[in-house]
Amino acid sequence: MEQTAVITGLGACLPPLVVGNEDLARSGLDTSDEWIVARTGIERRRRVTPGTATSDLGVAAARAALASAAVSEVDLVLLATTTPDRLCPASAPRVATRLGLAGVPAFDLAAVCSGFVYGLVVARALIRAEAYARVLLIGADTYSSIVDPLDRNTAVIFGDGAGAVVLERGPMDAAGAILDADLGSDGGGHDLITLVEGGSRYPARLGGTARQHRYLHMKGTDVFRYAVRQMTASTQAVLARAGWRADSVEAFVGHQANQRILNAVADRVGIAPQSRIGNLREVGNTAAASIPLAMAEAPGVRPGGRTVLTAFGGGVTWGSVGLTWPAAMPVHSEPAPPPDPQDERLP
Repeated sequence: MEQTAVITGLGACLPPLVVGNEDLARSGLDTSDEWIVARTGIERRRRVTPGTATSDLGVAAARAALASAAVSEVDLVLLATTTPDRLCPASAPRVATRLGLAGVPAFDLAAVCSGFVYGLVVARALIRAEAYARVLLIGADTYSSIVDPLDRNTAVIFGDGAGAVVLERGPMDAAGAILDADLGSDGGGHDLITLVEGGSRYPARLGGTARQHRYLHMKGTDVFRYAVRQMTASTQAVLARAGWRADSVEAFVGHQANQRILNAVADRVGIAPQSRIGNLREVGNTAAASIPLAMAEAPGVRPGGRTVLTAFGGGVTWGSVGLTWPAAMPVHSEPAPPPDPQDERLP
């Protein structure tokens, strides 16, 4: 039988600090609980405390996924993130070493909020090509480190977290099998979601640049329209390739960006309300971590049930994956303690 990548482990990590809508309003942000809920569907989000970085969340989620799969070794580590610990080097090798996997190939994957879906497709391709037999894929982000706390267009949306899966070679009829995928991008929308300062185009300068260039900026209305259009088309493409009717989908997990976006996509595709999986209200938009976190908290989906994941991110990027719901039992973990401060000191 044809082989593919099969999800055999699922892990999640959320930082303990809960920030509610009223907390944001009291902090001086020009907003209210009613305004945030009406526009996003978010009531609270998780944030890291000082000293906790993306790799700390990623290590914890990865350990949980390995425990879920009952394995301790993998052949490759992928880390989907927009918020690595440092611009250079990549964070994946450090995560791998902290997991006891020094020597295993590891690299970061940058596709913003589509990163986890892109990572699934990359892992499937490498497993099907027999380059690797077991892959650890982590989606982790700490957007609180790049969001302007005074910008209500972004500060109310984003939270921090990490989710991870273990993928192994297995048959197409296994629960958790990755079956079909659709990916796309359009650099014409590169300025819809952007952090201007810090790259080679606009390097960080002593004294800094304008405030809006130092933090994530998002053109909300344009993102909404683009995301609904592309996530809908991508989901429909995956359904067509799989030969599935929309009403046969048992679990639909969209990137947890905005409840109005999620509802619009599901309605246009024809996904039944009871099949829509999400945790946006409780954790906000956790970027590359949002889909695995939502899967880890999904109630009672039947192993083997038809499942579609879909996402949209800066770049712009988008993608969808058709799979069967994994049999793996999710494991939740607390953030890993940061490394020895001497090890992480600034040079």
